[in-house]
Amino acid sequence: GHVQLLPPQNVTLLSKDFAMILTWAPGEGSPPDVTYTVRYESQDRLDKWKKVPYCKNIPRTFCNLTCDLPNLYVKVRARVKALWGRSQSPWVKSQFKDYYSDVELAPPVLSLNVRENSIHVSVSFPLPTCVENLTWKYDLNLWEAGSEDKKKYEGYFRKDTVTINTTALRGNYCFSARALYESINLKHSEFSQPVCVLLKHKG
Repeated sequence: GHVQLLPPQNVTLLSKDFAMILTWAPGEGSPPDVTYTVRYESQDRLDKWKKVPYCKNIPRTFCNLTCDLPNLYVKVRARVKALWGRSQSPWVKSQFKDYYSDVELAPPVLSLNVRENSIHVSVSFPLPTCVENLTWKYDLNLWEAGSEDKKKYEGYFRKDTVTINTTALRGNYCFSARALYESINLKHSEFSQPVCVLLKHKG
C-alpha cells in the first residue's frame, strides 16, 4: 500500500535580500529522499496554478520565485507538495505577497577607489537580474574611525559613483552604505559593514 506522506510544514513566502522565496520544512516522519514540487498563482488570475520548471521534484526545501513572477506589483502565493515514490502529500499554500510592497533589501557592497586627493565610492547590489531596472538608491555614510559624527550622502542612484574630496582628511576613515527603495513607503536595508581606509597626506 501507499505510505501516508505528511504535507510540508511552515510553508512561507518570504522576501529576503531582494528575492521572493518560498520556504518550507519537511512533514513529520518524511523519508530522507523525499522531493518537492512548487506552483504559484497570481491574485489577478486565481486558480491558474503555474508550474515552476526548476522547482519540480527538488530535494531542497526552498524555491526562489523572483524571476518567475509575471508581475512585481500583483500579489502571488505559492503551494508545495511532497513526493516519494508513488506517494504524494496534499498541497500546502503560503500567504499572498507582492514583490513591490513586500521586498526586503540587503545591504549593498562597497568598493573604494582611493586616489591622491579623492576617493571614488561605488556600490553594487546583490540584485536578481529581473529587477535590475527598478529604481534602487543608496545612502552613504563617512566618518572618522572612533567618532560618532557621520557625514551623510543621501539618495544616490544605484549606478552613481560618489566622489569625496579627501584633501583635508588625515587618519582612518570609514564608509558604510544602505539600499533604499520607494514603494508604498520608503524601505531601507541595514547599513553595510564599514570599510575603512587610512588617509595620509604629504605636506
